[in-house]
Amino acid sequence: MNQKTLTKLEYDKITALLEEQATSFRGRQLCRRLKPMTDMERIDTAQEQTAAAFTRLIKKGRISFGDAAPVEESMKRLEIGAALGSGELLRICRLLQNTGRAKAYGRHDTQEESADCLDIYFEQLEPLTTLSNEIDRCILSEEEISDDASPTLKRIRRSMDSINEKVHTTLNGLVNGSLRTYLQDPIITMRGDRYCLPVKAEYRNQVSGMIHDQSATGSTLFMEPMAVVKLNNDLKELYAKEQEEIQVILARLSEETAGYIEEIRTDYRCLTDLDFIFARGQLAMSMNGSRPILNEEGRIHIRNGRHPLLDARKVVPITVTLGQDFSLLIITGPNTGGKTVSLKTVGLFTLMGQAGLHIPASDRSELAVFHQVYADIGDEQSIEQSLSTFSSHMTNIVSFLKDVDERSLVLFDELGAGTDPTEGAALAIAILSYLHDRDIRTMATTHYSELKVFALSTPGVENACCEFDVESLRPTYHLLIGIPGKSNAFAISGKLGLPDYIIEDAKMRLSEQDISFEDLLTDLETSKRTIEKEQDEIQAHRREMERMKAQLRQKEERLEEQKEKILREANDKANAILREAKEVADETIKNFHRFGKENISAADMERERERLRKKIKDTSSSPSLKTQKPKKEHKASDFKLGESVRVLSMNLTGTIRSLPDARGNVTVQMGILSSQVHISDLEIMEEQNPFSTSRKKHTGGGKIKMGKSLSVSPEINLLGRTVDEAVSELDKYLDDAILSHLNSVRVVHGKGTGALRKGIHEFLRRQKHVKSYHLAEYGEGDAGVTIVELK
Repeated sequence: MNQKTLTKLEYDKITALLEEQATSFRGRQLCRRLKPMTDMERIDTAQEQTAAAFTRLIKKGRISFGDAAPVEESMKRLEIGAALGSGELLRICRLLQNTGRAKAYGRHDTQEESADCLDIYFEQLEPLTTLSNEIDRCILSEEEISDDASPTLKRIRRSMDSINEKVHTTLNGLVNGSLRTYLQDPIITMRGDRYCLPVKAEYRNQVSGMIHDQSATGSTLFMEPMAVVKLNNDLKELYAKEQEEIQVILARLSEETAGYIEEIRTDYRCLTDLDFIFARGQLAMSMNGSRPILNEEGRIHIRNGRHPLLDARKVVPITVTLGQDFSLLIITGPNTGGKTVSLKTVGLFTLMGQAGLHIPASDRSELAVFHQVYADIGDEQSIEQSLSTFSSHMTNIVSFLKDVDERSLVLFDELGAGTDPTEGAALAIAILSYLHDRDIRTMATTHYSELKVFALSTPGVENACCEFDVESLRPTYHLLIGIPGKSNAFAISGKLGLPDYIIEDAKMRLSEQDISFEDLLTDLETSKRTIEKEQDEIQAHRREMERMKAQLRQKEERLEEQKEKILREANDKANAILREAKEVADETIKNFHRFGKENISAADMERERERLRKKIKDTSSSPSLKTQKPKKEHKASDFKLGESVRVLSMNLTGTIRSLPDARGNVTVQMGILSSQVHISDLEIMEEQNPFSTSRKKHTGGGKIKMGKSLSVSPEINLLGRTVDEAVSELDKYLDDAILSHLNSVRVVHGKGTGALRKGIHEFLRRQKHVKSYHLAEYGEGDAGVTIVELK
């Protein structure tokens, strides 16, 4: 793939975006070096890898492979028997730790997860946990080795700590004792690796010791007192022994690492390969991309493609077809209409697809594999183009026309521009005819009307245009295939304020053929829009029909299930009734025979008959055979907030918490249970609602209830209750308090673990009749009491 085309289509910006997704040095290097491929098998492999990474990222989230610093130099040193430094060993340890995390990420959590092409990479990873744990135990950082790295090192450092303590004790004694008056400052300092005291120069003879340094002015001498010389010497020897032992430890760790040279190389290679692959998957996610279908027949069908370098929130998707019914596509229309963007989108998608990258387009988009992509796209568009511009474009075209073949894609931007329009149009048609005759896939943008006629009159060539809104003077960027674009010069000039008489004069100078052709373009564009609008409406109606069919099918399935359930329950009840009837009949016949054989009195026989009659009556009046109905039919307007009702199907009482919706469902609070119930399953309990607005008159029972609620205590004690018990009692208590017109109440729940208080507060938060609640003040119960303000 020639570098000039990659630059013109801004392929390097895509690889820069890809590089940002990688974390390792080699991973970023692979991203930077990624080039489009021409071998179909390699492209398919790369696309499959990207798709597998994309799927794993969706299911398991993002993974970091760490910086994965190169280890090859360290491995070569190990091969010749050299010891590695602490920094090198630590980098190998981090590589192995990253390997362990990647290995865990690569495992399939369930048997349902299917294997993919990335499993081979994850399977090759060897975390070498024992080695990494040992390095991690011994080396704390590049500058620090752990005391526990070896018993010898631990003993040496313990001795060093002991001597250090003796030196400090001795020097502190001198600083605070006999030498205090001779010192410039009462401090202990270091010169080299020796502990010293800052002695005034005039007292050098009064202090016994070795001079190691002096201040810039010479007024201070840094002297090592004789009392600590031997201790410092011992300390220096221990420092040397410490360094020797550290080298022994590093040599031991290097020897252990040398046994896994090939495994570490494999880990590094697999980690960085995975970093590169997952960078492609992450880029596909960020672009909302999809895997293209690739072919070698030159077919391109991009569905709702979005140029990846434009703002995803503003870019208008385009649909482009090439190579199926036509091999040459000519895009026309005004400047800034999106022609060049369409051209670059097709070229860039082709390069991305052949590089193994997903493209930001809808599923089932199709791309062809080309051996070369040639592009003549100007960096700037100007209405004043000089001969030099034409020459540069023509030089570029000449350079690749001799190399193009049937496996090439050619892209022209403003072909033939920059010279005499008649000659430019003729030259453009000649170039396009040459490519078309050789069946080379070609796209070109132009202003020339001659090329529109060429496309209309030549088989295998198709017109396209970028839609332009004349009213707003803005392009819509929609690509319309099959319709040539208008320049809209007159309309744009009029909107911008050019006098009508000038525009009319210009129109008079156009030939009738030009006017007819432009009118034809207008009719074609109008027809195209009408057809597309009608197709959208048809699709919308079709989707609505499918949705309604699905709903109807679901409804039928639910009805069928309910029908089977009702029949099954009815059958069970009928069988039970038959069984019971049979038992009664058997018992009756048995008694009849017994009464015939034995001398039974008429009174006994009558009692037995009465018992059987009562049993039959009880059976026929069994609740299982009756459906409970409300005493009277209720309308939706009968139900008020806070009204007490009985849920017939559940045989529970509750309180209305929401008004009936369009379907007749209301929310009923039954203790701690809140449920949606249809009004046909409810019965208003008149005696429990003395203040209900739907009541015509108050009964005696209502007066009794009202008298009871007026005597409600302003405090409820819930100590020792579970959360469920407390909430149930509190719910009933609040109902009584509201009926009693109490403005506030005290809820005693105690402090304890706080679980009861939390459950009560959670319940209060959901109650519509609770205005606010807060913990009591100090002296009123503190955190053990909650004050509830009622509406």
